[in-house]
Amino acid sequence: MKKTALFLLLSLLVSPSAFAQKTKVKTKGANAVAMAGDPRWPVAKATAWYQAHLWMSGANFTPSTAINQLEMWQAATFDPTTIDRELGYAEGIGFNTMRVFLHSLAWQQDPAGFKQRVDTYLGLADKHHIQTILVFFDDCWNKTPQVGPQPAPKTGIHNSGWVQDPGDPASRDSATFVKLKPYVTDVLTHFAHDKRVLLWDLFNEPGNSGKEAASLPLVRNTFAWAEAVRPDQPLSMGIWNGGFEALNRYQALHSDIITYHNYDDAPTHQRQIEMLKTHGRPLICTEYMARPRNSRFATIMPMLKKQNVGAINWGLVDGKTNTKYQWDVPLADGSDPIEWFHEVFRRDGTPYRQDEVELIRKTNGK
Repeated sequence: MKKTALFLLLSLLVSPSAFAQKTKVKTKGANAVAMAGDPRWPVAKATAWYQAHLWMSGANFTPSTAINQLEMWQAATFDPTTIDRELGYAEGIGFNTMRVFLHSLAWQQDPAGFKQRVDTYLGLADKHHIQTILVFFDDCWNKTPQVGPQPAPKTGIHNSGWVQDPGDPASRDSATFVKLKPYVTDVLTHFAHDKRVLLWDLFNEPGNSGKEAASLPLVRNTFAWAEAVRPDQPLSMGIWNGGFEALNRYQALHSDIITYHNYDDAPTHQRQIEMLKTHGRPLICTEYMARPRNSRFATIMPMLKKQNVGAINWGLVDGKTNTKYQWDVPLADGSDPIEWFHEVFRRDGTPYRQDEVELIRKTNGK
């Protein structure tokens, strides 16, 4: 997703002393319980969960035939054939984790059918030995999502059809929450014990699209709804902009596992890891890899593995999202950019760069 600035050092998130005061735990094994009303998993439980999994690597996944979340999940355009084929590309290079965006409007159209389609997707992912991070809300890109047929891609424009969830001004209006709470509760409850779901990423980049702290009420409510269900899987909300002090603090102090985004070069990314490790919790980078910004597989992925940080890059297959194009560098003729911004494969399964897929395989021990 688009970033407005380089990630600032995260000293504003939570000072080590404040963090220590807010996270006192009794640590008698994985069943340790948090004290002082901390809603999160105890550190011991979060650590045990992370250690029970292979090192997580993978991509943010939208099938190449979908321009956005609604086209992926609506009944008329749900495409299990393409999903199956493209998850096969991921399995072939050793990826074991996909991050996938849901959408509340697709659920509101048909709750039972929506959950059935999510179940179908999870079955296909499991067939390819892939677990899934599911994302509920999103503050990125077009602010007025609509059900039904989705627009065609705009030639050469990055993510031209991606839509926010629930949109704007809906995300700022507490009256909207009456419709959103049943969605979160229903989906979480239905898949609460499903081992194919790795983690719940409750809200992608809250405060983006100029909303900033206006997204905080929905952030608070989303955590509260999720904490009331308390599924088997951990809850998280990725930190992405170091300038959003109030949002960052709330996200960090309510996430079982710390997730974050970073599209910067290796030294900057390394500094962010060092800051986030002060939370004492496992880390997963749920967005990285923007080649022209020097966030590359060759420099970032091995570093993340060495640091035992999960590595989920943006994009798998070049398709209708057009995310091979840079955020602010459209190509009106639709030609290939000099260097792809995101994505690993062309639609036919051939790699964009053979050296990259060989590196990914090697890093994944494939």
